[in-house]
Amino acid sequence: MPKSQPKSQAKKAADKTVMTAANAIVGGMLAHGIGTVYALPGVQNDHLFEALFKAGDGIRTVHSRHEQGAAYMALGAALATGKPQAFAVVPGPGLLNASAALLTAYSMNAPVLALIGEIPDADVGKRLGHLHEIRDQNGIVTRLVDHSARIRKAEHAPRLVAQAMRAMKTGRPGPAAMQCSIDIWRKEGPVTAQTPLPVRAPKLDETALRRAAKLLGAAKHPLIVCGGGAQDASAEVTALSAMLQAPVVGYRRGRGVLDSRDPLSVTLPLAHELWSDVDVVLGVGTRMLIQFRQWGVDKNLKIIRIDADPEEPGRLVKPAAALIGDAKPILARLLDLLPAHNNKRPSRKAEMEGRQAALRERLAKLHQIAFIDAIRAELPEDGIFVDEVTQMGFVARLALPVYQPRTFISPGYQDNLGWGFATALGVQDARRDLPVVSISGDGGFMFTANEMATAIRHRIPLTAIVFNDGAFGNVRRIQQEQFGNRVIASDLANPDFVRFAESFGAAAERARTPQELRAALRRAFARRDGPSLIEVPVGPFPSPWPFIFLPRIRGK
Repeated sequence: MPKSQPKSQAKKAADKTVMTAANAIVGGMLAHGIGTVYALPGVQNDHLFEALFKAGDGIRTVHSRHEQGAAYMALGAALATGKPQAFAVVPGPGLLNASAALLTAYSMNAPVLALIGEIPDADVGKRLGHLHEIRDQNGIVTRLVDHSARIRKAEHAPRLVAQAMRAMKTGRPGPAAMQCSIDIWRKEGPVTAQTPLPVRAPKLDETALRRAAKLLGAAKHPLIVCGGGAQDASAEVTALSAMLQAPVVGYRRGRGVLDSRDPLSVTLPLAHELWSDVDVVLGVGTRMLIQFRQWGVDKNLKIIRIDADPEEPGRLVKPAAALIGDAKPILARLLDLLPAHNNKRPSRKAEMEGRQAALRERLAKLHQIAFIDAIRAELPEDGIFVDEVTQMGFVARLALPVYQPRTFISPGYQDNLGWGFATALGVQDARRDLPVVSISGDGGFMFTANEMATAIRHRIPLTAIVFNDGAFGNVRRIQQEQFGNRVIASDLANPDFVRFAESFGAAAERARTPQELRAALRRAFARRDGPSLIEVPVGPFPSPWPFIFLPRIRGK
């Protein structure tokens, strides 16, 4: 008779379940808290969708009308929640259609998991001309993400999912990708469930922390610059700002870290006004490219950087102190150390209120502000505003009051036209408890306007505002002002946007004034069973660029 298995081996065998790679991947995502996949189906991923169907209510599948829509929706959901979100597309054209969103996720450090199909496993790299084959797909993918893996066997899938999820939380956050061939999705194997892998945070550098505390404590004119890496450290930034009487500037990704009602909360033009006197600057989760390259630095400016990526702090200017890791615990420790070194400073409340009022007067020449004010008046404090590359978006970065983190969603340094509507659908889908408003120009909206069908199908209650000037307005103005009015390729032929939205079954109306926009927003926010569109016909707007592209004032 054969010998019986040792108990440990028998237990390991009992822990294994025979399943397909697709089922193992879906199970792995569920084990890591992913409850939604934004996706567009196709033959290479048929068995993945079969696994999603079998998962039942455990995981939702939100299908889009274009791969870029699926990827942007996952990006929006990740930015709104700070948690990993997933999308699935076919190889080749599907991947390339989604690539702009994946690139944006990389530049914004967003935890987006891409599930990408592949041609038959044995034929990868042979250039046989399979459907959707692309030369060196893996090479393309690895340039768009922080972590990439190919699934070759079902039994490897749970571990690969766990590794991808850990990678998205290790060091600088960012997207990950998993590729699986058409024939591998359906192959079975003995699968063992995998619990989430531990994420090891870097040890706090006490020497660097004390150096930073001494520099900040002695500073006469400190300034804090916040980027996307500061979004989860709002309480700490707020406390540090009050302790130092240090203004806090956010431009695209750093808005809302310090409540705009605090006089120390400043946007780009006021921070530039202060820059020449700053003696210590603390950058929190930001590249500080604008400050270093546009505004300038000199030997009198001491720089402290907080960043999850150890390569980032010294990329442009060597800092006096580099603090590597998550901003929240680092700032918490700085707050512990700072009182022993901090000089007393008078309140800057009256000074900053005066400066804020003066800036508001300067910005008044931008007529866009009346519409921005209308949106702010109707959007609740915790409502979410999704920025777009449009005249209204540029002004919103300067003038829209933002009260809480993750309520101003902006595309970061890619600043890619057309991202807004589809990304906002993902934001609203992930945060159905809050009103979300998306702003677009007529040019940008048409990049993903087809996703109105997705909003209707999945009853996503997004409010989309389309500011319609009949042109790529920023391009046209540059051509008029800088190229002798030689206008080319900037005029647009548009649909009737109200009728366009209504043809899908969405609520839609037209608002011609800020007052009409406020009333339309009230009606739109009251609807929670589907999307609303508000078209705002506008003419040319004054240029915001004098308030954004600001001159060098140090190190000339």
